[in-house]
Amino acid sequence: MTSTVHRIAVLALNDVVGLDLGTPAQLFGAARTDDRRPLYDVATCTPGGRAVRSTAGFQVLPDHGLDLLVTADTVVVPGMRSGPPMTDGTIDPAVAEALRGAHRRGARVMSICTGAFVLAAAGLLDGHPATTHWAYADRFRRLHPGIDLDPDVLFIDTGRVLTSAGVAAGIDLCLHVIRIDHGSDVANRAARRCVVPPWRDGGQAQYIERPVPRAPVSDTAATRDWARRRLHEPVALRDLAAHARMSVRTFTRHFRSETGLSPAQWLLQQRTDHARLLLETTDLTVDQVAHRCGFGSTAALRQHLHARIGVSPSVYRRTFRRTR
Repeated sequence: MTSTVHRIAVLALNDVVGLDLGTPAQLFGAARTDDRRPLYDVATCTPGGRAVRSTAGFQVLPDHGLDLLVTADTVVVPGMRSGPPMTDGTIDPAVAEALRGAHRRGARVMSICTGAFVLAAAGLLDGHPATTHWAYADRFRRLHPGIDLDPDVLFIDTGRVLTSAGVAAGIDLCLHVIRIDHGSDVANRAARRCVVPPWRDGGQAQYIERPVPRAPVSDTAATRDWARRRLHEPVALRDLAAHARMSVRTFTRHFRSETGLSPAQWLLQQRTDHARLLLETTDLTVDQVAHRCGFGSTAALRQHLHARIGVSPSVYRRTFRRTR
Protein backbone atom coordinates (compact mmCIF):
# COMPACT_ATOMS: atom_id res chain seq x y z
CA MET A 1 0.00 0.00 0.00
CA THR A 2 1.46 3.35 -1.02
CA SER A 3 1.75 6.27 1.40
CA THR A 4 1.20 8.82 -1.39
CA VAL A 5 -2.21 10.48 -1.40
CA HIS A 6 -3.91 9.91 -4.74
CA ARG A 7 -5.35 13.12 -6.24
CA ILE A 8 -8.86 12.88 -7.71
CA ALA A 9 -10.52 15.65 -9.74
CA VAL A 10 -14.30 15.53 -10.08
CA LEU A 11 -15.34 17.45 -13.20
CA ALA A 12 -18.88 18.81 -12.84
CA LEU A 13 -20.80 20.18 -15.84
CA ASN A 14 -24.19 21.89 -15.94
CA ASP A 15 -27.15 19.81 -14.72
CA VAL A 16 -24.81 17.48 -12.85
CA VAL A 17 -26.58 14.68 -10.97
CA GLY A 18 -26.35 15.36 -7.25
CA LEU A 19 -25.71 11.79 -6.14
CA ASP A 20 -23.09 11.25 -8.84
CA LEU A 21 -21.30 14.42 -7.79
CA GLY A 22 -21.10 13.40 -4.13
CA THR A 23 -20.24 9.74 -4.64
CA PRO A 24 -16.47 10.06 -5.33
CA ALA A 25 -15.81 12.30 -2.31
CA GLN A 26 -17.86 10.05 -0.05
CA LEU A 27 -16.40 6.72 -1.15
CA PHE A 28 -12.80 7.73 -1.75
CA GLY A 29 -12.90 9.85 1.39
CA ALA A 30 -13.79 6.73 3.37
CA ALA A 31 -10.73 4.86 2.09
CA ARG A 32 -8.08 5.06 4.81
CA THR A 33 -4.99 3.29 6.06
CA ASP A 34 -5.01 1.18 9.20
CA ASP A 35 -3.96 4.26 11.18
CA ARG A 36 -6.80 6.32 9.63
CA ARG A 37 -4.72 8.36 7.17
CA PRO A 38 -6.63 9.32 3.97
CA LEU A 39 -5.55 7.59 0.78
CA TYR A 40 -7.27 9.98 -1.62
CA ASP A 41 -7.64 13.74 -1.93
CA VAL A 42 -10.86 14.60 -3.78
CA ALA A 43 -11.57 18.07 -5.22
CA THR A 44 -14.26 19.40 -7.55
CA CYS A 45 -13.75 21.58 -10.60
CA THR A 46 -15.82 23.11 -13.38
CA PRO A 47 -14.99 24.92 -16.63
CA GLY A 48 -13.58 28.27 -15.63
CA GLY A 49 -14.25 27.52 -11.97
CA ARG A 50 -17.79 28.80 -12.54
CA ALA A 51 -20.90 27.71 -10.66
CA VAL A 52 -22.95 24.99 -12.36
CA ARG A 53 -26.49 23.79 -11.77
CA SER A 54 -27.29 20.44 -10.23
CA THR A 55 -30.37 18.31 -10.73
CA ALA A 56 -31.07 18.52 -6.98
CA GLY A 57 -31.99 22.20 -6.91
CA PHE A 58 -28.66 23.67 -5.81
CA GLN A 59 -25.64 25.21 -7.48
CA VAL A 60 -22.13 23.84 -7.26
CA LEU A 61 -19.52 26.47 -6.31
CA PRO A 62 -16.16 24.78 -7.01
CA ASP A 63 -12.74 25.73 -5.70
CA HIS A 64 -11.02 24.90 -8.99
CA GLY A 65 -11.17 25.27 -12.76
CA LEU A 66 -9.97 22.87 -15.45
CA ASP A 67 -6.37 23.37 -14.31
CA LEU A 68 -7.12 20.81 -11.59
CA LEU A 69 -7.02 18.11 -14.27
CA VAL A 70 -3.35 18.92 -15.00
CA THR A 71 -2.17 17.37 -11.73
CA ALA A 72 -4.93 14.83 -11.05
CA ASP A 73 -4.11 11.13 -10.86
CA THR A 74 -7.74 10.26 -11.56
CA VAL A 75 -10.48 12.31 -13.22
CA VAL A 76 -14.14 11.48 -12.52
CA VAL A 77 -16.98 12.82 -14.68
CA PRO A 78 -20.37 12.53 -12.92
CA GLY A 79 -23.59 12.14 -14.88
CA MET A 80 -25.82 14.95 -16.09
CA ARG A 81 -29.37 15.28 -17.33
CA SER A 82 -28.93 17.66 -20.28
CA GLY A 83 -26.41 19.58 -22.36
CA PRO A 84 -24.65 19.18 -25.73
CA PRO A 85 -22.90 15.88 -24.85
CA MET A 86 -26.34 14.30 -24.44
CA THR A 87 -28.20 16.10 -27.22
CA ASP A 88 -25.79 16.22 -30.15
CA GLY A 89 -22.69 14.40 -28.91
CA THR A 90 -20.48 17.51 -28.75
CA ILE A 91 -18.52 19.05 -25.92
CA ASP A 92 -16.84 22.33 -25.03
CA PRO A 93 -13.40 22.17 -26.76
CA ALA A 94 -11.67 23.33 -23.58
CA VAL A 95 -13.25 20.49 -21.59
CA ALA A 96 -12.40 17.95 -24.28
CA GLU A 97 -8.76 19.06 -24.41
CA ALA A 98 -8.45 19.05 -20.62
CA LEU A 99 -9.75 15.46 -20.49
CA ARG A 100 -7.57 14.31 -23.37
CA GLY A 101 -4.56 16.01 -21.82
CA ALA A 102 -5.10 14.26 -18.51
CA HIS A 103 -5.45 10.93 -20.31
CA ARG A 104 -2.30 11.51 -22.39
CA ARG A 105 -0.41 12.34 -19.22
CA GLY A 106 -1.38 8.96 -17.78
CA ALA A 107 -4.27 9.89 -15.51
CA ARG A 108 -7.09 7.41 -15.01
CA VAL A 109 -10.37 8.75 -16.40
CA MET A 110 -13.73 7.42 -15.25
CA SER A 111 -17.39 8.31 -15.66
CA ILE A 112 -20.51 7.76 -13.60
CA CYS A 113 -23.85 7.22 -15.33
CA THR A 114 -24.32 9.64 -18.26
CA GLY A 115 -20.84 11.04 -17.72
CA ALA A 116 -19.97 8.46 -20.38
CA PHE A 117 -21.48 10.87 -22.93
CA VAL A 118 -18.77 13.39 -22.00
CA LEU A 119 -15.95 10.85 -22.34
CA ALA A 120 -17.37 9.71 -25.68
CA ALA A 121 -17.65 13.29 -26.97
CA ALA A 122 -14.02 13.86 -25.97
CA GLY A 123 -12.97 10.79 -27.96
CA LEU A 124 -11.75 8.85 -24.93
CA LEU A 125 -14.04 5.87 -25.49
CA ASP A 126 -13.00 5.25 -29.10
CA GLY A 127 -11.90 1.63 -29.36
CA HIS A 128 -13.05 0.83 -25.82
CA PRO A 129 -16.14 -1.00 -24.53
CA ALA A 130 -18.26 1.25 -22.32
CA THR A 131 -21.47 1.40 -20.34
CA THR A 132 -23.95 4.01 -19.14
CA HIS A 133 -27.41 4.13 -17.59
CA TRP A 134 -29.61 1.59 -19.38
CA ALA A 135 -32.34 4.21 -19.96
CA TYR A 136 -29.93 6.24 -22.12
CA ALA A 137 -28.43 3.34 -24.05
CA ASP A 138 -30.38 3.95 -27.26
CA ARG A 139 -29.48 7.63 -27.26
CA PHE A 140 -25.83 6.81 -26.65
CA ARG A 141 -25.78 4.38 -29.57
CA ARG A 142 -27.38 6.95 -31.88
CA LEU A 143 -24.79 9.57 -31.00
CA HIS A 144 -21.80 7.20 -30.88
CA PRO A 145 -22.50 4.18 -33.11
CA GLY A 146 -18.83 3.22 -33.23
CA ILE A 147 -18.51 2.62 -29.49
CA ASP A 148 -19.17 -0.87 -28.15
CA LEU A 149 -21.82 -0.16 -25.50
CA ASP A 150 -22.85 -2.80 -22.96
CA PRO A 151 -25.86 -1.53 -20.98
CA ASP A 152 -26.21 -4.72 -18.90
CA VAL A 153 -23.17 -4.34 -16.61
CA LEU A 154 -22.59 -2.18 -13.54
CA PHE A 155 -19.21 -0.93 -14.72
CA ILE A 156 -16.44 -1.57 -17.23
CA ASP A 157 -12.72 -1.23 -16.49
CA THR A 158 -10.45 -1.10 -19.54
CA GLY A 159 -7.40 0.03 -17.62
CA ARG A 160 -7.12 3.82 -17.69
CA VAL A 161 -10.67 4.43 -18.95
CA LEU A 162 -13.57 3.24 -16.78
CA THR A 163 -17.32 3.75 -17.14
CA SER A 164 -20.20 2.87 -14.84
CA ALA A 165 -23.93 2.42 -15.20
CA GLY A 166 -26.68 4.53 -13.69
CA VAL A 167 -26.43 6.50 -10.46
CA ALA A 168 -25.65 4.01 -7.65
CA ALA A 169 -23.38 2.02 -9.97
CA GLY A 170 -20.90 4.85 -9.39
CA ILE A 171 -20.56 3.47 -5.87
CA ASP A 172 -19.66 0.06 -7.30
CA LEU A 173 -17.07 1.61 -9.59
CA CYS A 174 -15.44 3.69 -6.84
CA LEU A 175 -15.20 0.64 -4.58
CA HIS A 176 -13.71 -1.31 -7.49
CA VAL A 177 -11.05 1.36 -7.96
CA ILE A 178 -10.24 1.39 -4.24
CA ARG A 179 -9.98 -2.41 -4.35
CA ILE A 180 -7.61 -2.25 -7.34
CA ASP A 181 -5.48 0.48 -5.75
CA HIS A 182 -5.29 -0.73 -2.15
CA GLY A 183 -6.84 -4.19 -1.84
CA SER A 184 -10.09 -5.69 -0.59
CA ASP A 185 -9.57 -4.87 3.09
CA VAL A 186 -9.45 -1.12 2.43
CA ALA A 187 -12.38 -1.29 0.00
CA ASN A 188 -14.46 -3.33 2.44
CA ARG A 189 -13.78 -0.88 5.27
CA ALA A 190 -14.77 2.03 3.02
CA ALA A 191 -17.99 0.22 2.10
CA ARG A 192 -18.82 -0.40 5.76
CA ARG A 193 -18.22 3.25 6.63
CA CYS A 194 -20.63 4.26 3.85
CA VAL A 195 -23.10 1.48 4.79
CA VAL A 196 -23.14 -0.02 1.29
CA PRO A 197 -22.37 -3.56 0.09
CA PRO A 198 -18.70 -3.95 -0.89
CA TRP A 199 -19.76 -5.88 -3.97
CA ARG A 200 -23.04 -6.32 -5.85
CA ASP A 201 -23.72 -9.47 -7.84
CA GLY A 202 -24.91 -9.23 -11.41
CA GLY A 203 -25.34 -6.19 -13.62
CA GLN A 204 -27.89 -3.52 -14.32
CA ALA A 205 -29.88 -5.91 -16.51
CA GLN A 206 -31.72 -6.89 -13.31
CA TYR A 207 -32.91 -3.28 -12.92
CA ILE A 208 -34.15 -2.65 -16.47
CA GLU A 209 -37.86 -2.09 -16.88
CA ARG A 210 -39.30 -4.27 -19.61
CA PRO A 211 -43.06 -3.74 -19.88
CA VAL A 212 -44.96 -6.19 -22.04
CA PRO A 213 -45.54 -4.50 -25.43
CA ARG A 214 -49.13 -4.06 -26.51
CA ALA A 215 -49.52 -4.12 -30.27
CA PRO A 216 -52.77 -2.54 -31.54
CA VAL A 217 -53.17 -5.17 -34.25
CA SER A 218 -51.58 -8.57 -33.90
CA ASP A 219 -52.06 -12.03 -35.33
CA THR A 220 -50.36 -13.72 -32.36
CA ALA A 221 -51.42 -11.57 -29.38
CA ALA A 222 -54.20 -13.92 -28.31
CA THR A 223 -51.83 -16.87 -28.46
CA ARG A 224 -49.26 -15.01 -26.39
CA ASP A 225 -51.90 -14.31 -23.75
CA TRP A 226 -52.88 -17.98 -23.86
CA ALA A 227 -49.26 -19.03 -23.38
CA ARG A 228 -48.71 -16.64 -20.47
CA ARG A 229 -51.52 -18.37 -18.59
CA ARG A 230 -49.77 -21.72 -19.07
CA LEU A 231 -46.19 -20.95 -18.13
CA HIS A 232 -46.33 -23.79 -15.59
CA GLU A 233 -47.02 -26.28 -18.41
CA PRO A 234 -44.85 -27.53 -21.26
CA VAL A 235 -45.76 -25.41 -24.30
CA ALA A 236 -44.30 -26.50 -27.63
CA LEU A 237 -44.07 -24.48 -30.83
CA ARG A 238 -46.67 -26.69 -32.46
CA ASP A 239 -49.06 -25.95 -29.57
CA LEU A 240 -48.67 -22.21 -30.12
CA ALA A 241 -49.16 -22.55 -33.87
CA ALA A 242 -52.24 -24.73 -33.38
CA HIS A 243 -53.79 -22.20 -31.02
CA ALA A 244 -53.22 -19.44 -33.58
CA ARG A 245 -54.62 -21.71 -36.32
CA MET A 246 -51.49 -21.35 -38.42
CA SER A 247 -48.80 -23.62 -39.73
CA VAL A 248 -45.62 -23.65 -37.66
CA ARG A 249 -43.73 -21.82 -40.40
CA THR A 250 -46.37 -19.07 -40.81
CA PHE A 251 -46.80 -18.67 -37.07
CA THR A 252 -43.05 -18.33 -36.51
CA ARG A 253 -42.80 -15.67 -39.22
CA HIS A 254 -45.69 -13.63 -37.80
CA PHE A 255 -44.49 -14.07 -34.24
CA ARG A 256 -40.96 -12.84 -34.97
CA SER A 257 -42.35 -9.90 -36.95
CA GLU A 258 -44.54 -8.81 -34.02
CA THR A 259 -42.20 -9.44 -31.08
CA GLY A 260 -38.70 -9.39 -32.53
CA LEU A 261 -38.10 -12.80 -30.94
CA SER A 262 -38.56 -16.42 -31.89
CA PRO A 263 -41.37 -18.21 -30.01
CA ALA A 264 -38.79 -20.13 -27.95
CA GLN A 265 -36.90 -16.96 -27.01
CA TRP A 266 -40.10 -15.17 -26.08
CA LEU A 267 -41.39 -18.07 -23.99
CA LEU A 268 -38.10 -18.27 -22.09
CA GLN A 269 -38.25 -14.52 -21.46
CA GLN A 270 -41.81 -14.82 -20.10
CA ARG A 271 -40.86 -17.71 -17.82
CA THR A 272 -37.86 -15.77 -16.48
CA ASP A 273 -39.88 -12.59 -15.93
CA HIS A 274 -42.59 -14.55 -14.10
CA ALA A 275 -39.94 -16.19 -11.94
CA ARG A 276 -38.58 -12.75 -11.04
CA LEU A 277 -42.08 -11.63 -10.05
CA LEU A 278 -42.63 -14.69 -7.83
CA LEU A 279 -39.21 -14.29 -6.21
CA GLU A 280 -40.04 -10.66 -5.42
CA THR A 281 -43.59 -11.08 -4.16
CA THR A 282 -44.11 -14.58 -2.73
CA ASP A 283 -42.72 -16.90 -0.09
CA LEU A 284 -42.51 -19.82 -2.51
CA THR A 285 -39.29 -21.79 -2.39
CA VAL A 286 -36.95 -21.49 -5.34
CA ASP A 287 -37.88 -25.03 -6.35
CA GLN A 288 -41.59 -24.15 -6.30
CA VAL A 289 -40.92 -21.01 -8.36
CA ALA A 290 -39.00 -23.08 -10.90
CA HIS A 291 -41.90 -25.50 -11.37
CA ARG A 292 -44.58 -22.80 -11.47
CA CYS A 293 -42.68 -21.07 -14.26
CA GLY A 294 -42.16 -24.20 -16.32
CA PHE A 295 -38.42 -24.61 -15.78
CA GLY A 296 -38.84 -28.06 -14.29
CA SER A 297 -35.92 -27.81 -11.89
CA THR A 298 -34.10 -25.36 -9.69
CA ALA A 299 -30.95 -25.90 -11.73
CA ALA A 300 -32.72 -24.85 -14.93
CA LEU A 301 -34.13 -21.73 -13.29
CA ARG A 302 -30.72 -20.84 -11.88
CA GLN A 303 -29.08 -21.31 -15.26
CA HIS A 304 -31.56 -19.18 -17.19
CA LEU A 305 -31.86 -16.44 -14.57
CA HIS A 306 -28.08 -16.11 -14.40
CA ALA A 307 -27.84 -16.00 -18.18
CA ARG A 308 -30.52 -13.31 -18.33
CA ILE A 309 -29.52 -10.96 -15.51
CA GLY A 310 -26.30 -12.36 -14.07
CA VAL A 311 -27.49 -13.43 -10.60
CA SER A 312 -28.85 -16.54 -8.92
CA PRO A 313 -32.48 -16.82 -7.71
CA SER A 314 -31.44 -16.47 -4.06
CA VAL A 315 -29.35 -13.36 -4.73
CA TYR A 316 -32.17 -11.83 -6.76
CA ARG A 317 -34.66 -12.49 -3.98
CA ARG A 318 -32.41 -10.93 -1.33
CA THR A 319 -32.05 -7.83 -3.49
CA PHE A 320 -35.67 -7.33 -4.49
CA ARG A 321 -37.85 -9.12 -1.92
CA ARG A 322 -40.61 -6.71 -0.94
CA THR A 323 -41.27 -6.46 2.77
CA ARG A 324 -44.81 -6.89 3.94
